[in-house]
Amino acid sequence: MATTPGRVESTPWRGSNVVPLAVGTVGFLFLFWAPFTLLLRDWWHDPEAAHGLLLAPLAVWLAWRTGLIERSEAVPRPVLGLIILVGAIALRYGSSLAAELFTMRMSMLGAMIGVIVAVRGLRQLRVWWLPATLIILSVPLPAVVMGSLALPLQLEASRMGAALLEWRQVPVLLSGNVIHIPGRSLFVTEACSGLRSLTALIALGVLQGGLWLRLPAARLLLLMVTLPVAMAVNGVRVFLTGFLVFFVTPELGEGFMHYSEGWVLFLFSFGILGGVTWALTWAESRFNSPLLRPAGQS
Repeated sequence: MATTPGRVESTPWRGSNVVPLAVGTVGFLFLFWAPFTLLLRDWWHDPEAAHGLLLAPLAVWLAWRTGLIERSEAVPRPVLGLIILVGAIALRYGSSLAAELFTMRMSMLGAMIGVIVAVRGLRQLRVWWLPATLIILSVPLPAVVMGSLALPLQLEASRMGAALLEWRQVPVLLSGNVIHIPGRSLFVTEACSGLRSLTALIALGVLQGGLWLRLPAARLLLLMVTLPVAMAVNGVRVFLTGFLVFFVTPELGEGFMHYSEGWVLFLFSFGILGGVTWALTWAESRFNSPLLRPAGQS
């Protein structure tokens, strides 16, 4: 496993420890209560952000499991941490004036980073890189970014689905993200663009790479695989929908069967990602040599 758990300090709960923690918690909630509650609302109500309900608790668990580095290894940077914290607070109120939710939420994460740097130093951040990355991925992207990403994915899924249908001798007329087949038109909506699957696969790639891969190059390669896998699987989903609608019944292109088909294909893409992770771990162990090891690793 790549992220070896650190050694957790056994610090007694004295009054000198509890009081600053309580004051800091109250101050943090006072400053960031609005972005925090808005983020929870989006996780619960917005399908595009629902992955945060899994990623955020998982990140907290991984941080707890990894633990704190030894006090002798911690080098607090109070000045740098204070600068980051002040910048995060300024960003929080500046973004609230502009009603920009993404920046407001990221300011909350910036404040957490500032506190960690001030109290534990930059080394603690390096130890917690995986939980921090998962927390960042749990924050929904701005709607304008989501829209600009969804449209190319819609068009590519439509193109791949139409090509596969033609390969199966189904008469097809492709018009943008609308696939016309005899007696039926399939509209590849934004929800069917594969963006949700891509977001989930990126998070899974980060998690699997952080847990089972050692080399940064292998982790980056695993992340690069997620995009073609998500696009190919979504193209197959569009093809299967058109195939079942044309050869079986139009009812299979909507409702429960349509969503079930999406879940099955997502599990298939998850299996592909797991297979790539296994292959990369095998390659790391097979070609384990001093030239391939990260600097400082014996």
